[in-house]
Amino acid sequence: MTLKPDFLVGDSDYQLGRELEVSSPEGELHLRFFIPSHQEFALLATGIREVIELSPDRITPIPNASPLLLGTLNLRGRVIWVADLGQFLGDATPLNTDRAEIPVIAIEEQETIVGLAVDSIGGMDWLLVQHLAAPTNIPDIAAPFLRGEWYSSTEGNSSLRLLDQTAILRSARWAG
Repeated sequence: MTLKPDFLVGDSDYQLGRELEVSSPEGELHLRFFIPSHQEFALLATGIREVIELSPDRITPIPNASPLLLGTLNLRGRVIWVADLGQFLGDATPLNTDRAEIPVIAIEEQETIVGLAVDSIGGMDWLLVQHLAAPTNIPDIAAPFLRGEWYSSTEGNSSLRLLDQTAILRSARWAG
């Protein structure tokens, strides 16, 4: 059991001196996001360095680089590659870069950082990894990067797919 901090307690509750109880989160914290084809994915929060929304002109295109890469970005004095995550996962719909801001998820393992450009951020959720099922109906190119998926019967049988950020960072697809 955890107690709600004072700044989350309504004035009347605070004046009466009551403490509100909230349940402890279960599972692990994940970031949910969407790629251009409106598929929803998640990444474990502990592997995410930061999430930024930036103007497309802050991404510098690199000639003769892999078509998966949008270019490079200066992230606090460090140059990192930025990739279209949907294209990396084999999605046919390219990321729309003709807009005011692009969400980029910077994932990190040891000394390697890559920025994953996505269509939109869905939020943070505590998810139980024990409820993961084997992924279904996925392109062969995406299979090595998926740890599983959660199904929701309450939201029209939609699914939320969990990505393996280590597999993404270590992929040989970056060289292609």
